[in-house]
Amino acid sequence: MEKIDVKKVRCQAKMLGTTVTVVGAMLMTLYKGPIVDLFWSKNYVHTSQNQSYVTHTTDRDWVKGSILLLIATFAWASLFVLQAKALKTYKDHQLSLTSLVCFVGTVQATAVTFVMEHKASVWQIGWDMNLLAAAYAGIVTSSISYYVQGMVIKKRGPVFATAFSPLMMIIVAIMGSFILAEKIFLGGVMGSILIVIGLYSVLWGKHKEEDERAEAIEANKIVSVVAITMPKQMPDPLKI
Repeated sequence: MEKIDVKKVRCQAKMLGTTVTVVGAMLMTLYKGPIVDLFWSKNYVHTSQNQSYVTHTTDRDWVKGSILLLIATFAWASLFVLQAKALKTYKDHQLSLTSLVCFVGTVQATAVTFVMEHKASVWQIGWDMNLLAAAYAGIVTSSISYYVQGMVIKKRGPVFATAFSPLMMIIVAIMGSFILAEKIFLGGVMGSILIVIGLYSVLWGKHKEEDERAEAIEANKIVSVVAITMPKQMPDPLKI
């Protein structure tokens, strides 16, 4: 779906931006470094319970977790590719496609819940945070996000839509620090800067690609107009 010509600057910018974004996300995840005190969280005092939780975390089942995380990441990346293919079939029925995706996700979640949970109390719905969390997950993070994601893929392509995915890590870090007063480490700041730089590079490459495509379309229109206005048969100068 994405054509790459390594000789063109716009393609080099997209590849370099993608690499920088991945490096920034890995740096933000794997490296901590010293704590960066922000003005809204530097006066916050962590309790001994939180400190013991941070210092005594174990790496139990980290192999299984890593494998499942890789599978989830691959499945999430495949969703954009499959959605781009499906939008070609459901070009004028994007809302129906979103409803179908949400329905299949509901059936899958129900089946997993039946397998993992054997208590009837988990199906009880009350006016509490559980209902709010389920409603937010179903309406905002599933229905609206899939529909908007499909609109972006339809207009700009899957690369443009996936380019903004690493920004979720930055938004989560900022909101966690602002609302929950979580500490931000130097690695997170450095990784965020690299993610922003990589995102700008990818978007710059996509912008140049759209400009070239628009120029090509305009040139084709001019050629078509000239071909229509020109006479079908030119007189032979030898016969004249």
